[in-house]
Order: sequence, then structure tokens, then C-alpha cells
Amino acid sequence: MNNNLPKDKWRDRLHQIIYEADTREGKLFDLILIIAILFSIILVMLESVKQLDAEYHDFFNISEWIITVLFTIEYILRIISVKKPKSYIFSFYGIIDFLSTIPKYLSLFIGGAHALVALRALRLLRIFRILKLVRFVGATENLVKSLKASRFKIFVFISAVLIICVIIGTIMYLIEGDQSGFTSIPRGIYWAIVTLTTVGYGDIAPQTAFGQLLASLVMILGYGIIAIPTGIVGVEMAKGYVQQIHLNTNSCRNCSAAHHKDDAKFCYRCGEKL
Repeated sequence: MNNNLPKDKWRDRLHQIIYEADTREGKLFDLILIIAILFSIILVMLESVKQLDAEYHDFFNISEWIITVLFTIEYILRIISVKKPKSYIFSFYGIIDFLSTIPKYLSLFIGGAHALVALRALRLLRIFRILKLVRFVGATENLVKSLKASRFKIFVFISAVLIICVIIGTIMYLIEGDQSGFTSIPRGIYWAIVTLTTVGYGDIAPQTAFGQLLASLVMILGYGIIAIPTGIVGVEMAKGYVQQIHLNTNSCRNCSAAHHKDDAKFCYRCGEKL
């Protein structure tokens, strides 16, 4: 039992540095991580410029390999520092960390795969932990929950919009005809979708007075339709925000679950003592 004590302390210390943003070492670790991610993304962007790549290809390649090795070590340490590695590996951040590390290795077998290193931009979500913006730490999780809670309402809304587009596209096809570019009902539906979403490519447009009147109504209707899903999801996010505002960024060393209450003594997910 005593022989395992130093190892457990080492894992506890490693977990505190890597996962906890409340400590000085944890903030420094995340800050260095963010800088490395930004540097890596800039390298990929510069490498896509052919003139720069031709002149500094070796520098770009070596730098990317150094960062990839560092991220690989970080990924392994994250797995080692938790009691249940699967909890981290299959978590949101675990998947992102893996996807941001593997592209450079894939480039050895698949040409151009290293460009996927740009996925490391998703890791910038960790900056919220560094700045301790508590209200935004759970923003991603809150958004997912809000979308899930609103999925049926959104499905009904989208279905109604598609029906409206089919009806409007059909009517516009009957009004305008081939001479205005509405050569088929699908073409009319395409125009209805583009117009209703306020994109307005302008590749086809109504020429008759009645067609232009209908188009005007569709454009005005589009502004109202845009606001509906925003309101549906916004209500659910507001509910989640009220719950999240009282939570902190403490992380469980067993399952990596975050956002525990200030007075929490045990993990809400696995029951591990915090």
C-alpha cells in the first residue's frame, strides 16, 4: 500500500496541473497549450501559401513535428493522470485532442492529411478555463443540451419551412415559367429557399409584377422565420445558463467531469471524492 502512495501522489499532482484551471501551474499549463495550438494553426495557414512553403518547407515540417510530438505526450499524460482513461478518451475534449494529434502521423501514409491539423483550433475552447469565465465554461455543453431539448420543436419548424418552400417554389414556377429562369419546380424551390433564407444569390429572379410581389413577401417572411429558431433555442439556453452560473470548473480526477458546485465533496457522475 505504501509503495503505491508516491505513484498516487504523482498522478494527483499531474491531474491537478493538466485538468485544474484553479491552480497557478494549471493556468500556466493551459496558457502554454493555447500558445502552442495557435502557433501550430499559424504554421498550417502559412504552409498553404505556395511561395512560403517552397522557401520554408523544412522549417514548417520540423516545427509541426515538434508540436505534434508535444501534443502526443500531453495526450498520453492526460490518459495516465485519470483513474478511468476511457472517460477522457471518449469525452468531447478527448476526441478533439486525438483528432488534433493524429493528422501529422496520417500524412506519412496519406498525402495532404496534415492539413487536418487545423482541427487544433477546436482546442482553443480550453481558453475559457484559463480566463475562468465561469458563465462560458459550460457554453458548449449548454448549447448541446439546448439543441437536444428543442429538437422536436426545431424539426416541426424546419418541416413547416420546407413545405412553405415547396408551395412557393411551385407557385413561382407557374407564374414565371422558363423565360425567367424557373425551368422546373425544383428550380423554383431552390429560388424559394435562397430567398427565404435571405441569401439571395441573384442567379434567377422573377420578372413579372405578380412574381416580384410574391418575392417581396417571401423576403419579408424570411426575416421572421430566422428569429423563430433563435427564440426556441434561446429559451432552452437561458434555462441552462441559470444552472451553470452557480457552477465552477473543478474537475474530477476519476472521470474528468467538470462544473461541480462550490460545496460539492463528491463527483456527480462517478461519486469519487473531490
